[in-house]
Amino acid sequence: MEKRTLGRTGLSIAPLVFGGNVFGWTADEKTSFQLLGAFFAAGFNAVDTADAYSTWVPGNSGGESETIIGKWLKQSGRSRDEAVIVTKVGSEMGPDRKGLSARWILQAVEDSLRRLQTDHIDVYLSHWPDPETPYEETLRAYESLLQQGKVRHIGASNLNAEQLRAALDVSKQQNLPRYDVLQPEYNLYDRASFDGALRNLCIAEEIGVITYFGLARGFLSGKYRSHRDMEASARGSGIGKYLDGRGMRILGALDEVAAETGNTQAEIALAWIMARRGVTAPISSATNLTQLESLVKAASIRLSNEACQLLNEASE
Repeated sequence: MEKRTLGRTGLSIAPLVFGGNVFGWTADEKTSFQLLGAFFAAGFNAVDTADAYSTWVPGNSGGESETIIGKWLKQSGRSRDEAVIVTKVGSEMGPDRKGLSARWILQAVEDSLRRLQTDHIDVYLSHWPDPETPYEETLRAYESLLQQGKVRHIGASNLNAEQLRAALDVSKQQNLPRYDVLQPEYNLYDRASFDGALRNLCIAEEIGVITYFGLARGFLSGKYRSHRDMEASARGSGIGKYLDGRGMRILGALDEVAAETGNTQAEIALAWIMARRGVTAPISSATNLTQLESLVKAASIRLSNEACQLLNEASE
C-alpha cells in the first residue's frame, strides 16, 4: 500500500482515511469492528473521528465513535503504532462544553483519551473556528499537550486561508506549535473553499491535507439524480443543492470515466481527490463490507490525464 507523508508531521498514511462518523450511528459496534478490521487488513492505517460523533443521533451524547474505535484497538491485537488516530475538539458537546478555550481543550482531551483507551492522540484538530478564543490561548493549550505527549501533532478543520494564515503567524510570532494538518471540505462539486488561496498556502507551508465529504454527501456516487431519489433515501437530505446543471455535468463526466475504466462513480470521485496536488488523502466511510471493498479499489486507481481534464472541466 502506498503511503504518503502527512505534511511535516513525519506520519505516513495510506491515501484514504476511514471516516469514523458512522460508528455508533449507521454502523453499530459489531459492524464497526468488522469494517475497521477489514480496512486495516487491506493496508490502510488512519481513521478520523471527533469527540462530538455522534451527538446528532437520538439517544447519543457524543463520544460514541471514539469509544468504538478504542474498544476495537484493544481487542484487535494490533499495536498502537499501527494506527494513526485523528480526532477533534471544539464542536458542542453540551452547555459550556465547546469551543477552543484552554479550559475546554485540556478537559476534552482527557475524555477523548479515555474513550480511545490510549495514552496519545496522533493528530488533534480544532474542529471549527472559535472567534471567542484567541489563537494564542488555543495554541498554548496544545503546546502543553504536546509537551506531555498526550498529543503528537495538531491541526485544524474548516479554516479559510485568512484564518489559517493568522494562526500560522501567531505560532511563529509567539514561538508556539503550529497547525501542521488541515481538514477542509473538498470534492468535485465543492471545490471553491479549498482550491486557490487555501490550497496554495497549504502547499507553500507543507501542511498535510485530509479532506472530508469526498462524495458530496453521497451525490457523487451517482445514485441521486432527481429529487425523487433524495426522498427515497434516509440520508438524502442535503443533496438538493447538487441537483443543478453543474452537478449533472459532473455526474456525466463521472459516468464517462466510470464506463471507460470499469470503476464506479464513487471510486472515480475519490481517485480524483487523491490525484490533486496538495491533498494527502480524502476521508470516506462505509457502513458495510461491500462499500468498503469499493473504497479499497479507489486507492489503487490511477486516472489518466484525459480523465482528470474531463473531470476538472466539468467541475470548474
